[in-house]
Amino acid sequence: MTRIILVGYMGSGKTTIGRQLAMALGISFYDLDWYIEMRYRRSVAQIFRESGEDGFRQMERNMLHEVAEFENIVLSCGGGTPCFFDNMQYMNTLAETVYLKARPNVLAMHLKMGKVERPLIKGKNETDLLAYIEESLAKREPFYAQAKHIVDVNLLDNYDKIQESVSLLRNELGI
Repeated sequence: MTRIILVGYMGSGKTTIGRQLAMALGISFYDLDWYIEMRYRRSVAQIFRESGEDGFRQMERNMLHEVAEFENIVLSCGGGTPCFFDNMQYMNTLAETVYLKARPNVLAMHLKMGKVERPLIKGKNETDLLAYIEESLAKREPFYAQAKHIVDVNLLDNYDKIQESVSLLRNELGI
């Protein structure tokens, strides 16, 4: 049975790399935010607006406990998932956890390229975005660093670089 959980800051490529890794391994891919949206029939942004971050984090924890029990999966978690409750310890007991690590300037570039609405960074200009990433990454890093594996990811701006990151990840995991 294979169970791999990817953690890291938003924009680190968890969904992009996770989808490619699952395809390469012939197993299912789940994105925790998408799973939450499917189960609650509301977007993450709506849940944030209606329930606040605390309400969202409780829903996220419940859904993590549901989907992380699935077998033969690659699961991409939201950037904050490991930082609340006992989520990181829980993931470490169930799966091979991998921190996709990237520098703040790389994360900012990925987030600017992305088309996903992210409630925590909405409306920030480039300078504010970079400062926000540096500050929140410093707080989150101790949680991410608890992952069993750490893989440095570079710019994921083309297919070859994504495949290179998937290969690095497979080597790290020995699969």
